[in-house]
Amino acid sequence: MAQRPYIVGNWKMHGTRSMLSEARAIDRAAERLIKAEVALAPPFTLIHATRKEAGLIAVGAQDCHPADGGAHTGDISAAMLKDAGASFVIVGHSERRADHGETDADVKAKAEAALGVGLSVIVCVGETEAQRDAGQAEEVVAAQLEGSLPRGEHAPEKTTVAYEPVWAIGTGRTPTVEDVGAMHRAIRARLEQIYGEAGKQVRILYGGSVKPDNAAELLAADEVGGALVGGASLTAESFLGIIVAAAERGEA
Repeated sequence: MAQRPYIVGNWKMHGTRSMLSEARAIDRAAERLIKAEVALAPPFTLIHATRKEAGLIAVGAQDCHPADGGAHTGDISAAMLKDAGASFVIVGHSERRADHGETDADVKAKAEAALGVGLSVIVCVGETEAQRDAGQAEEVVAAQLEGSLPRGEHAPEKTTVAYEPVWAIGTGRTPTVEDVGAMHRAIRARLEQIYGEAGKQVRILYGGSVKPDNAAELLAADEVGGALVGGASLTAESFLGIIVAAAERGEA
C-alpha cells in the first residue's frame, strides 16, 4: 500500500496559547482529509497543550538533547518530549546547524536518543546557495545523510528525511520541480545504500517556502512523500491549502 503524503508544520519560535485555536482547526480538517497524514511541531511550551487540543494529528518537537538527563540547563531530553505528548522530533534543521553549530554527529546522537525512547524522527538535510552554485549540492546532502541518519534494526521504519535547501527556507524562493526531483532521487539512492531494502520505504519530505500555491507542483515531484512547512503552517487557512493539495495527491 502506498504511503499517505506526510505534511508536517514546524512552528519554529512562534506560538503562545492563543494559537491553539489554529491547531484545533487543523485537527478538525485533518479528520476530513484522511488521504494525507498531518503533524505539527509547536514550541516546547505548547506540546502538551497541543496534544490535548488536537487528538487526530501527530504532535512533535523541534529538537531534543541527546542525553537522557543531567546538568544541561535549558535543554529538553527525548524522554521529556514523550512525556509531554510528542510522538516525533525534528533534528538537524539548518537553523539548528547554523545557529547552534550542530554537526552531523550531534544530529545522529539526537536521532538515536529519540528512537531509543520510542519517538519517530525527521532528519533534515540541505545545501547552502554557495554549495549549490559550486555544483556540490548532492555531495553535501549525501555526506549529511551518511553522518546524520540513525542506525539500528528499526531505524528506517521510524525515520523520515526532510530535504530543505537552506537558501529556500523562509525566503519565498524554491528550486525548480526538476531540481527537487533530482535531489530526492539522489537521497533515495543514498538511503538504499545506508539502509538497504528498507531505505525504499523511508519517506522524503520537501521543505523550503512551501505554500498553498506551489504545494501541488512540489508534491508531484519524483520521490517527494510530503512537505515540512514553516511559515505557512502558522495559520489553519494557509496550512490547510497545503494539506488539501496533499490529500488530492494521495487520492491520485
